[in-house]
Amino acid sequence: MIRSEPFHRALGAAQPVSVAELLALHGRGSQAVLLLVVSLLCVLPVSGAGMVLSLLLFALAWRWPRPRGTVVPGRLAALQLDVVWSRRCLRALAWLHGGAGRLLRRRWRLLRHPAAFAWWRLWIAAMALVIFLPLPFGNVLPGLSLVLLGLGWMYRDGLLLLLSLPAGLGAIAFGWFSAGLIVDTAVAAGQQVMGWF
Repeated sequence: MIRSEPFHRALGAAQPVSVAELLALHGRGSQAVLLLVVSLLCVLPVSGAGMVLSLLLFALAWRWPRPRGTVVPGRLAALQLDVVWSRRCLRALAWLHGGAGRLLRRRWRLLRHPAAFAWWRLWIAAMALVIFLPLPFGNVLPGLSLVLLGLGWMYRDGLLLLLSLPAGLGAIAFGWFSAGLIVDTAVAAGQQVMGWF
C-alpha cells in the first residue's frame, strides 16, 4: 500500500518537482503508477499538455499491463512543474492515496484477469484519443477515468475499475457532442461565407 506521508513531506518542501520525482515518491515503478501520474497531469489545465501526454497514454495502452520496469521517456521524466502546480499535484496525490488507503481493498478480481487485459487496453486508448482532441476542458473526464483506473489497478480494487467507466463514457459523450457542435458551427460559417458571394 502506498502511503500519503511522502507526498506531504514533499509538499512541505515547497519546491518544484519533476515527473521522475513524482514517480519516485510512489516507491515502485509500474505502469499503473505511471498511468496515474500522467492522467493527473492531463487533468491540469496546461495548454497543449494533453495532446503530448496522450501519446504516452497510447504507448501505455499498447503494453498494458506491464507490472515492472516501466521506462519513462527522458524528456517526460525531466519535465518539471512550477511551484504552484507542484503543490497542487502533490496535494492531489496525497489526498488520493490517503483516501485510497482507507477506502479501497482487493475485490472483484475478475476485472484484473488476463482475459480482460485487451478491454482495458482499448479503454486506455479510447481515453487517450479523447484527451488528444483539442476540446475545451476535454481532458478532465477522460483524465479522471484513467486516474480511477490507475488507482484501482494499484490497489487491486475492481469497484474503482468499474467506476472509471462512467467517467470515461461521459468523456466520450462530451467529445461526441463537442465535435458535432464544432462541425455544425463550421458548416454554418461556411454557408454564411458562401452567402456573401
